[in-house]
Formats: sequence, C-alpha cells, structure tokens
Amino acid sequence: MNPLSMSVDLSQSFKAYDVRGIVGESITEASVRAVGAAFVDVLGLAGSRVLVGGDMRPSSPGFAAAFAEGATARGADVVMLGLVSTDMLYYACGVEQAAGVVFTASHNPAAYNGMKMAKAGAVPVSSDTGLFQIRDVAQSYLDSGEVPVASATGAVTEQDVLAGYAAYLRSLVDLSGIRPLKVVVDAGNGMAGMTTPAVLGQTVLAGLPLQIEPLYFELDGTFPNHPANPLEPENLRDLQAAVLAHSADIGLAFDGDADRCFVIDETGAPVSPSAVTGLVARREIARAKAGDTVNGVIQAPEAEPVVIHNLITSRAVPELVVAAGGRAVKTRVGHSFIKAVMASEGAVFGGEHSAHYYFRDFFNADTGMLAAMHVLAALGAQDGPLSELAAEYDPYTASGEINSEVEDKAAAVDRVLEVFANGWIEAGRTDGGTSTTCQACLPDAQLAGAEVTVDTMDGTTVAAADGTWWFNLRPSNTEPFLRYNGEAHDPATMATVRDTVLKLVRQDTSL
Repeated sequence: MNPLSMSVDLSQSFKAYDVRGIVGESITEASVRAVGAAFVDVLGLAGSRVLVGGDMRPSSPGFAAAFAEGATARGADVVMLGLVSTDMLYYACGVEQAAGVVFTASHNPAAYNGMKMAKAGAVPVSSDTGLFQIRDVAQSYLDSGEVPVASATGAVTEQDVLAGYAAYLRSLVDLSGIRPLKVVVDAGNGMAGMTTPAVLGQTVLAGLPLQIEPLYFELDGTFPNHPANPLEPENLRDLQAAVLAHSADIGLAFDGDADRCFVIDETGAPVSPSAVTGLVARREIARAKAGDTVNGVIQAPEAEPVVIHNLITSRAVPELVVAAGGRAVKTRVGHSFIKAVMASEGAVFGGEHSAHYYFRDFFNADTGMLAAMHVLAALGAQDGPLSELAAEYDPYTASGEINSEVEDKAAAVDRVLEVFANGWIEAGRTDGGTSTTCQACLPDAQLAGAEVTVDTMDGTTVAAADGTWWFNLRPSNTEPFLRYNGEAHDPATMATVRDTVLKLVRQDTSL
C-alpha cells in the first residue's frame, strides 16, 4: 500500500488542458502520487513505459518522484527524464511512442506547479480525452487514503533526451548556411536556459553561424529577474534593451517551460505572433508543396497544404496561407483543440496568438524553439532587417490581448452585443433612452449602423461585414478574466472599437 497523508480537492487544479495549482495547497506530493496511479489506470498503461520529467521549479523533482511512485504501484515502468522543457517531453513521447508527463506551471509564478500530460505519440490529454477521468480516479484514491498496489509493480530507469531533441530540431530546419546573426535570448531563468545552448549553441552539436547573447540562462524556478511570461510587455523590457545594447539582429524570449517563443526585431519592437505564424506558414507550405525530405523520408508533394490558426490570430494569416497555395482552417483557442484539428486535417502547421506554434513534423505538438529556428532561417536567408521582413506579414493593426476582471462575464458580453449586434444606434441620440449600454453615446459616427457578423465558436467574435475590423471577447479558462483581442485595417479604427468595447465591458459611464 502507498498511504496518502492528506486529501486535496483536485477540481481546484485540474483545468481544461492541464493541471495547475499552488504547491502545498491545491497540488501536493500526495495528490501527485494519486494522479500518477490514475494516469496508468485510465490510459491502460500497466506494463508500458511512462516518461516523467520536470522543469526547474524547486517542487518539480519531488513531484516527479511522487508521480513515479504512483505509476509504478499500478504496474507501469517509469523512465525518469530529469530536467526537460515541455516540448522535450513531447519529443520524447513522439519518438519513444510512450505516454508521459512534465511537471511545470509554464508562465505562472514560483508558488505554482502543475502537469502537462500526453499519450504515446505526444497526443494531448485534455478534458475531452481523459484528463477529468484521471482526476476522478485520483480523487477516489485520495479520499480512500491509499493507492492500491498492482500484482506486478513497475521499475524505474533514467534517460537523457536533450541531445536527441536538439538533433531532431536541427534535422527539421537547416541553419548551417544562413548569414551570421547576433541573437539575444531571454530564457527568463526557465528551461530555455538549457535548451537554447543545446539547439542553437554548441554544447551538444556543432556550432551554427549564430552569436548567442544569453539573458537569464540560470535555471531558477523562483524567477529572480522577471516572471517567465513574455506575453506581458513588461517582461520583454530587459530583452528589448539588450537587443539595442548588443546591436543584435533579433531577440527571442521564452516562457518558463520553453514551449512558447516571442520575437523582438532589431529596433526592440515585438514581432506579433500572427506575423510569426504567417512567416512560418509560408515556409511550411512551400516545403509541403515541394515534397521535402523530413528525417530522411521523402514526402509526397501536397497540392494544398493545410494550416491551422485560432480565431484570434490576425486575418492576415488566412490571407497569407491562401496566397501561398495553402488552405486555412480556423479553430478554437487552446492546444488540445488545435492538436486535434492538426491531426484530423493532416495540417502541416498551426499557430496561435499566444505564441504557441504546432508542427506536423513535431508530432502535431507545439514547440517555441522550432518556430524560432524558422524565423532565424528566414532572416538569415536574406540581407534585410527583421523589421522589414516582419512587416510583410503584419499589414493590420492589432490591439493585443487585454484582460478585464469582471464579476459577471456573460453580462459583460451581453452589454457589448446589445450595442454591436443590434446595429449601432446612431451617434448623438437624445431621446432620453435608459439603455445600460449607453447606446446614446457612441463615439464615432462612421461606425454607427455598421453591419456586423457574430461568431460564437470560441467566446464571442464580432466583425464588420466589410472586413475593416473585428474583435473577440473570450472568458479565460484558467483566470478570472474576460479577454479582449481586436484588429482593424487602420490604427484609429482599432482604437475606437477597442475603447468602446472595453468601456462597455467595464461599465465605464464615460462612453
């Protein structure tokens, strides 16, 4: 028997796509041990190998060991991978054809940890594919106070996958012939501090024509320099300053588990993830149409390669995909949804506004490092600066993601729809109406009465029928926010729509 010293309500940490909670409160070694056992039971892994790794957070080694205890108790053989980024775990699950888990809380603060799980082949485990079943079985073990021991328990071995991971990525994008580039990389004290020297440097493989200027490469899960969340602009400031100080060609910022990558151009300006999506999509479409060789296997040319994008990426992405001879498929936000559509469509590539990038040649999984390599290859294959290259893929003006903490998210969306979906009432109304949405005070006459479409595929997307602007309101699955993303053909229109919607969401009576 494996006694469980305390019970935890697992519903607090099990989310739609992964597990994430506060160490010692909503995620403990006892709860992780129970989850390891349930992982084996629900996925039928007794007698099979289970890969277990973790990031640089102080709690990750203890959690990995606890998970291994639960998994071996239920009959699985555990392979301990040690320190890994999330995309290293996906690589290992893909090449080893084994299920696995990585302990990480991605970009969350140091007090957090969690689990990202995958089946053999790096197929994600989400709420739709067994995650909540694992939660319920683990909860039953916690409530009973023990994990039952199988008649045949498993063994524990160790394996280092860093060199294989680095070689695999290099086989997908050849950087050996590009012009020399100076690259500043901000690892944020996360796992990119280990993966960058292995893939882009020469600690594991031969050197490339890249001069890497490291920023916060020391693995430290307490994040002493800044949070490992490059989605927040303030966390990019050190990288932007370093790019300018080093007169670098490009800057790269990774999140804590290094599955996302953000790009900074030579002027210190961020390159939008949508522009990166368009750039990589064009490259992957060209490879697929040419019938490129992948890992020594000649691929048949594809007439119309498929690229996946979530509904918040720039409208420029599907336009670029079609112009390059591909087919664009829109999907919901979230890695489990995109990976499922990647598989069903046989898509060559997928991109999200949050800087998650998915590759068919990487088991339909997301990897920030491979996306960064594509950008480096494109930049190094021509003589112009990154700012000029990125401008080709970023013709519109985007708001970026803006969060509003509101008590009633549904009511906030309804307030917006009352104005937009009912046909903007003419500006300057003076009939004394009492609408809580302040339809009388719409700020821009040219937008009044605009025909719109409403799409509820993921949150609520409102778009002008003439294509000049759109916005999406989406409740967060993991945080108490209503997220706004918008775009327009010109900065003034983007700002007008953005400000109007945010005032409605936040019940700002100054509208």
